[in-house]
Amino acid sequence: RASDDAIRSLIVASKLLGAKEFFVIMHTHCGMESINNETMSALLSESLDKAEFDGHRWNNVVTGNGSDEGKKIDWMTINNLEETLISDVHKIRNHPLIPDYVEISGLIFDVETGKLKNIIEL
Repeated sequence: RASDDAIRSLIVASKLLGAKEFFVIMHTHCGMESINNETMSALLSESLDKAEFDGHRWNNVVTGNGSDEGKKIDWMTINNLEETLISDVHKIRNHPLIPDYVEISGLIFDVETGKLKNIIEL
């Protein structure tokens, strides 16, 4: 995901290492598609121990040792894989510290076939 940390690394790669092309690669069956910010924060508020996914929703096995600190974090979950990828590529492309000559491509790796699908190039 195009977090501030990731973009900072891309800026360094461009400015100090001369990188002229970036690839944003997401993958199918990503666990971040199965959760949203509210659910992640609620799970952490209840417990810091591992949660389990029953195929429909995430549930805490152990409760009572949680923290509300998770409410302060954007978990950068994914509602739609292709739309999220396109949004992240645009976010990088439009960052004022990324030069216009840097090419940025967004691809999806299919974990079942092992193939990369090119979604967007800017």
